[in-house]
Amino acid sequence: MIGKVSPEGLNKFVYSRLGAVDESVTVGPAYGEDTAAIDLGDQVLVINSDPIIYAADRIGTLGVNIASNDLAASGAEPKWMTVTYLLPDSEKNYLDEITRQIDDASKDLGIAVVGGHSEYVSGIERPFLSLTCFGLTYGYIPTGGVKPGDKLILTKGAGIEATGILATDFRNELEGQVADEELKKGAERLNQLSVLPEGLILKDYATGMHDPTEGGVLAGLFEMASVSGQAFEVDRDKIVVNSDTEKICEAAGVDPLKVFGSGALIASVSEGEVQEALDMVRNDGIKASVIGEARVSEEPRIRMDGEVVDEPTRDQLYDLWD
Repeated sequence: MIGKVSPEGLNKFVYSRLGAVDESVTVGPAYGEDTAAIDLGDQVLVINSDPIIYAADRIGTLGVNIASNDLAASGAEPKWMTVTYLLPDSEKNYLDEITRQIDDASKDLGIAVVGGHSEYVSGIERPFLSLTCFGLTYGYIPTGGVKPGDKLILTKGAGIEATGILATDFRNELEGQVADEELKKGAERLNQLSVLPEGLILKDYATGMHDPTEGGVLAGLFEMASVSGQAFEVDRDKIVVNSDTEKICEAAGVDPLKVFGSGALIASVSEGEVQEALDMVRNDGIKASVIGEARVSEEPRIRMDGEVVDEPTRDQLYDLWD
C-alpha cells in the first residue's frame, strides 16, 4: 500500500537498526518525530530529510518548504539544504524547471543549497526529490512535548498543500466543477506553505509542535498524540477550512482533514499562555485558532465529534494517483 511505513514496521526494521551509539544525539528516529537533534554544546543542530515524488507541477517549491517546515516546527531556523534529484529519462527538461523552483524557494527562506546528487533513472515516470535540511536552535521543541491540559493551536487551516496540488496537477479534472477563481486561489496556496514565521513566534510558548504533512491535520494530530502519550479532544468546527480548499476537496471527493497539510502548524501551549500566543501569531497576520485540548490517557488517540482515530490515517490523495 502506498504511504508511510506503519509504526510496527518502523519499530521492527528501522528503529532497531540505528548504527553506532552517539551521546550527542539527543533526539533520534521515533514515530511522529520528524527531526533529529544533535547537541553541539551551546546550540542544537536540527536535521530533517523528506522525499517528494507525486506532486509534479511545483515539486521543487513543495520540496523545499516541506523539508524546512519540520525544522521550523522544532524551533530551529532552516539554514542549509542538500537535494538529490532522480529524474526520468524524457525529452522534458525537468532539471531546469525544478532547480529554478528550488532556487527561488530557498532564497525566499534564506536557505543555502550546499550539496546533493543528480542523475537520470530508467523506469520512473516522474521526478523524485529527496531533501535534507539543517538548522540551529538554542531550544529544541519535540513533537512529543505535549502536556496534559495543553491547548492545541492550528495555524492557517487544513489541506493547504493538497489544495495547491489539486488545483495544479488535477486542474483539468476539476475544471467545470470548480470555478476558475477558486482554482486560481487554490494554486496560489503553493506560495503559502512555509510555517517558519509562526514557528519562530510559537517556539517561545509551545511545549510541542508538529507540521501536518502526509495524511493531513488528522494524521498530524494522531502522530503528536502518539509520541506524547496523550489523548486529544478535537472540535472539527474549530478547524479552519478555507473556502477554496472546501470546494476543491469536495469536487475531488476527499476530506480536507485527511490530505496533505503542509502550510499549517500544530502547537501545544499551556492554558495560561495560549491567549498571548494566539495574539502574537495573529498580530503577524497569520490565522490561528484553538482546536482542542490534550488529556491524560493510557491509549493515545484523537476524539473528534464522536469519531475516534486510534491508528495512522492514510492520505486520501494517493487514491487519485493510483
